[in-house]
Amino acid sequence: MSTTTASPRPAPPGRRRPGRRAALLAALALAVSGLAGPVGATTASATTASTASGLRSAGCGTDPGQEPGSSVLRTLTSDGRGRTVQLHLPDGYRSDRAWPVVLVFHGRGNTGAGTEAFSGLDALPAIVAYGNGVVGTGDGDRQAWEGAPYAAPGVDDVAYTNDLLDTLERDLCVDPRRVYATGKSNGAGFTGILACELSDRIAAIAPVAAAFYGTGHPDCEPARPVPVIDFHGTDDVTIPYAGDADRGLPAIQDWVGGWVARNGCATGPDVERTAFDVTTSRWTGCDRGAEVTHVAVLGGGHTWPGEDSYSGGGYATHSIEAHEVLWEFLRDERLPVRFLRSHGTEGAAS
Repeated sequence: MSTTTASPRPAPPGRRRPGRRAALLAALALAVSGLAGPVGATTASATTASTASGLRSAGCGTDPGQEPGSSVLRTLTSDGRGRTVQLHLPDGYRSDRAWPVVLVFHGRGNTGAGTEAFSGLDALPAIVAYGNGVVGTGDGDRQAWEGAPYAAPGVDDVAYTNDLLDTLERDLCVDPRRVYATGKSNGAGFTGILACELSDRIAAIAPVAAAFYGTGHPDCEPARPVPVIDFHGTDDVTIPYAGDADRGLPAIQDWVGGWVARNGCATGPDVERTAFDVTTSRWTGCDRGAEVTHVAVLGGGHTWPGEDSYSGGGYATHSIEAHEVLWEFLRDERLPVRFLRSHGTEGAAS
């Protein structure tokens, strides 16, 4: 992955809490099974390593190529096409510690840097990779993601996501069990596709104001239950909360209900008035603990809750900060160890 531009952006430290007991047990199980090794050791796949403190990628111990707390536009090659990603390293990044990764996918016509500006995601104690889509069809040179009717024909953004993760794991110190995906609008809809098709790499997703078209992806058969937290404004006129059958958009509550059923949640919804303009619904008792949460912004538009700058039309709540709420949900989720596998990086970087 090569570097093209850099722009330091301070990121305040995020709150942390102790990991789950299950994570400790998993690490101990790895050590007992002989998978654990010394710091810097690799598995047969040369992709991940294991230590007493958890799994680590092959990039641990290497120079990240940018300063902690900075954002840099980097390039990679995917499916023979040059692609880019706006990569933010957290303050305090060290190459001897495995960090979680948050993949971020912008809305149609936006960019990774644009989403970085309004989302507040740089504040997370994680590597944040703001992907950049390819210009799709329709009026204007507007970047888009696979799954929408206006996406660029022949572009495989699922492959791009795989190649991006391979490159991050090779060049940075990554915990491959803690990879999460979020985004807005078209990009948020793409995270729904990733939950269906890359559940062996993405631990959990957090779509915001999502356009769940799913064009070209009619079925969703994840390899495992996937935890989901979804945000949507009830007065979103761009992607209506009630859906738009003529455009192939499901009602948001129906989409959420699909994941409740898919994850086998036995309890819920437990509905809470989180703020005067926010209602949070939770489903629990799910298979493998894969809970589902829906955050409805009452009267909310096509916006990012807690936006730091303009994020879309309509009302934007500041009663909650989406980046804080989604991190509270995502940060303890772990990909089951059995899904870790070899992901080659040959040819992924330019």
